[in-house]
Amino acid sequence: MIGIICAMKMEADGITARMENLTESFVSGMLFHQGTLAGRDVVVAVSGVGKVWAAICAQTMIMRFEPDEIVNVGIAGVLDPSLKLFDVVVADEVCQHDYDTTAIGDEPCVLSGFDSAFIPACPRMTAALARIIGECGYTAVPGRVASGDRFVDADDERRAIAERTGAIACEMEGGAVAQVCAVNRVDFAVLRTISDSTAGDYARFAAEAAERSAKVICAYVASVDGGEAL
Repeated sequence: MIGIICAMKMEADGITARMENLTESFVSGMLFHQGTLAGRDVVVAVSGVGKVWAAICAQTMIMRFEPDEIVNVGIAGVLDPSLKLFDVVVADEVCQHDYDTTAIGDEPCVLSGFDSAFIPACPRMTAALARIIGECGYTAVPGRVASGDRFVDADDERRAIAERTGAIACEMEGGAVAQVCAVNRVDFAVLRTISDSTAGDYARFAAEAAERSAKVICAYVASVDGGEAL
C-alpha cells in the first residue's frame, strides 16, 4: 500500500477524485481515504497545515494502515531564486528550519535523537518520481526541502532559511513526515510543486500547483509494478 499525505484538501482532491473503491474513516481528527488508484492500494489523508498535524497524520497512517511507503505531496515556496513557478521539487533530503537547540550547544536544526539536521528521502522513490515528473512534461528539480511552522513570504526570511539550511524550497509538513517515517523505518518521499516564488503569488497559483502535484503522484502510483517502486 502507498500512503499519500497532503496538508490541504485542495492538494488531495485531484488524487481522491481519481480513486476507486473509496472508503473513508475519521481517525485522530483527520479524514483518511482508502481505495485503489490505477489498480494499486492507496490511502490518502489531509493532515492539516503544520508540523504537528503532519506528524500526527503520518504516525496514525503507519499504525492504522501499515503503508509500505509514504509520499508527502503538495505545494511549496521558493528559497532558491533560480526555481520557477510550477517547477516540481523532489526532496533528496529534508530538515526543519525552525528547530533550534543551539543555545545548549547543538548544531542548527539537528533534531533530538538524530545525528544530523537532514533526513534523506528514499533514493528509489525520488528517482522514480523525478522520471515521472519528466514524463508528465514538467521540470523536476532535486534538492533539499526545509519545513517550519511559518508561511514564509518575505525575501529576507527566504534568504535566512536558505543560508541556514541549504534548502531550495520551504513548506510546513515534509520535515515532520520524514521524522516520523525515519523513526518507524518507513520509506518516504517529499514532492512539492512551486506555488509561491519571488515572481509568483500563492493565492493565484496554489490550485494549479496542487493539481500538478496530484497528476505526478497519480502517474507515480500507476507506475508501481512488481516491485519497481515498492
